[in-house]
Amino acid sequence: MYGVPPAAAEEIPQAPGHRLVSHYDGGPVAAAPLPGEAPPQHPFLAPNGRSGMHSDAAGSATSPWSGPLGKNPRVTSEKIAALGGECATATFDSAGRLVTVCGTFGGFKVKLLEPRTLATLAEYQLPQRSSTVQAITSLDFSKIFKDTSGGAYFYLDDQDRAVLADSRQHILRLSHVPDPDSADGGWRFRVDDDWDLTGQVPHDCVDWTNLWPTGTCDPVTSVMPDWSGRIWWVTRQGRVGTVDPATSRIRSVRLAGEEIQNSFSVAEDGVSIVTDHALYSFRAGDDGVPAVQWREAYDRGTGAKPGSVNQGSGTTPDLFGDGYVAITDNADDRMNVLVYKRGVDVPADQRLVCKVPVFGPGASTTDNSLITWGNSIVVENNYGYENVTSLVLGRSVVGGVSRIDVRADGSGCDTVWQSAIRSPSVVPKLSTANGLLYFYEKEPNYWGIDAWYLTAVDFRTGERRWRQLTGTGPLYDNNWAPITLGPDGTAYVGVFNGIVAVRDGG
Repeated sequence: MYGVPPAAAEEIPQAPGHRLVSHYDGGPVAAAPLPGEAPPQHPFLAPNGRSGMHSDAAGSATSPWSGPLGKNPRVTSEKIAALGGECATATFDSAGRLVTVCGTFGGFKVKLLEPRTLATLAEYQLPQRSSTVQAITSLDFSKIFKDTSGGAYFYLDDQDRAVLADSRQHILRLSHVPDPDSADGGWRFRVDDDWDLTGQVPHDCVDWTNLWPTGTCDPVTSVMPDWSGRIWWVTRQGRVGTVDPATSRIRSVRLAGEEIQNSFSVAEDGVSIVTDHALYSFRAGDDGVPAVQWREAYDRGTGAKPGSVNQGSGTTPDLFGDGYVAITDNADDRMNVLVYKRGVDVPADQRLVCKVPVFGPGASTTDNSLITWGNSIVVENNYGYENVTSLVLGRSVVGGVSRIDVRADGSGCDTVWQSAIRSPSVVPKLSTANGLLYFYEKEPNYWGIDAWYLTAVDFRTGERRWRQLTGTGPLYDNNWAPITLGPDGTAYVGVFNGIVAVRDGG
């Protein structure tokens, strides 16, 4: 469906115990802007903070405007479907409307939402993912929760168009335009471009008409443009490719035996991609074929941990500081934050700047992007979180958040602070306009109440400043979706049953 009549939002229901937990802790704070320079603005992306899950081309997870300051916070929500409906990545068009992709058991939907009421203004139905069909037929719903394909990693370009790869291995470029058939000023989505990758990507995938495929299915996990406007794409089975929007020419290479489940980041000096074996820097030749500039293997451990999608790094590479790139590894005992120099002329034995172990022995992993600002890195611990069933009946994770700074002279890294905040699976954000980090917190509860909070932490000290209850029960579990700070100061969180918004009150 390309357009729908504007519909009022339906609140996500609360679970029992909502009145028995604290609704607000802490107190409002004054904005304390952080010094430093924002990541370079990508010429083919929407403005920084508006364009995708990780905020910008560098993957910094920072916002240039203030999020809520804890002044009498107000919570609203929209229920997307009877079951499921999580709206993960949220972007903002030039008028401040939300463009988001919401996952349902009937398939992903691209939705245009009114930012204050969360009412649906338009939607576009994407095809159902193979993992959903497999989950329903096998009753193994872990297949859904560990699938990063189908459009979750989309981006908004410099012309307010959503660019994504659907489960048919097609890249779509969608614009939202006034609906000429609407009598009340409605909107609709329009397909401006459709690039078919199946000539280079195996596509014998499970669906309701093909329950027992005999071939290979390689889902496309993420797309991003490079500095020339060429669209890059990656697949789960290690294919790295490009599309030239001007000619529709498609080129690709394969990293045999390696898997890509994360998104990737882009700077003028190249495209940074992490597989379950190594970190890569790529450039495209004149013919569009991706070429490796350098490769750094890391410690991938001996298996996937509870709280990770696969046996490898769970982070999208962060490009920051004076030519650095950061990821985490998957070392068995303690995960490490790794910082490398990006330059193509850096000798191999000098590329690694630091390797910093984080969190407790035998209980450390992350499957979310780092936050980077200046020479600082913030990492959260997701160990123990698998899906929405992991934390029911009052359970939580071991938790932990750390800030690590690269030394000014580049000689290594130091841990600045550590926090016990339990943020099970959210992609956190930093507002550089107010100095607050935002997490989605859940603590253990003796009475079995599952209470979820938007929590603000001081970037400078690691102190929790305030937290606001968003809701109770598994429908408020964010299940790997990010926090997104809107240009009007609202914090949005994709949750299992839709989307939640928290903003300061009067």
